[in-house]
Amino acid sequence: MHSSAPAEGAARSADLTVLDERIADCRACPRLVEWREEVAATKRAAFADQSYWGRPVPGFGPADASLLLVGLAPAAHGGNRTGRMFTGDRSGDALYAALHDVGLASQGTSVSVDDGLELYGVRVTSPVHCAPPANKPTPEERDTCRPWLVRELRLLRPTLRTVVVLGAFGWQAALPAFAEAGWTVPRPRPAFAHGARVTLVRPPEPDEPGTGTESASAAASESASGLAAASASVEIFGCFHVSQRNTFTGRLTPEMLRQVLAAAAESAGLTTRSP
Repeated sequence: MHSSAPAEGAARSADLTVLDERIADCRACPRLVEWREEVAATKRAAFADQSYWGRPVPGFGPADASLLLVGLAPAAHGGNRTGRMFTGDRSGDALYAALHDVGLASQGTSVSVDDGLELYGVRVTSPVHCAPPANKPTPEERDTCRPWLVRELRLLRPTLRTVVVLGAFGWQAALPAFAEAGWTVPRPRPAFAHGARVTLVRPPEPDEPGTGTESASAAASESASGLAAASASVEIFGCFHVSQRNTFTGRLTPEMLRQVLAAAAESAGLTTRSP
């Protein structure tokens, strides 16, 4: 018999907390371990009085998120310093300002893990959890880190409806992770583009509604909670990365970013506002 939705949500939240803790202890990629720890020891002059996180940076946001943002990797003096995704750097300034503008974040700035920022129905993660030299993880490092993203996707599945992928690297890394997590990725694999939109379908697992193995009452209960519909497919949106290169040159403007986030939020069933 299926447990209640609140109990399932609590268990999923606990599992996600455990996942975050395991990610933060990972030392699988020697080059990334050496770099993140070197940066944390030498520091940037502007942050010389701060203690750097210097570890893999886990995802950030609620366990029942219906919208997931997938980036690239933590910045050396951003997430690698603060310990939270897109926090303490110019990319985060652009991202969280836009999320706040459309009503998905409690504030438009993100400077530290204790700054009070909350996300509404949104979680932020990345395919590589360690800061890489020159912001360029190797394909091997990307693939080594993939199981963490696959596990995160599986835990988010019951409520996940929409994903915004920031940049071509994230797109190339995320689609194989979705395939491993059980969604069907079209072949040939969809190409990245700003404004791209792709639907990924996920066949139900043996204990999910529609397989004939669950009880009628359990199926009705889960269908009523909306989890069955949410697990069937996800909408993937492509968006230029919020890198300084893109935001400073105008390749990605605040309005362009808000438009993608607003469209993704609508797809995810989240309430937004006009900036």
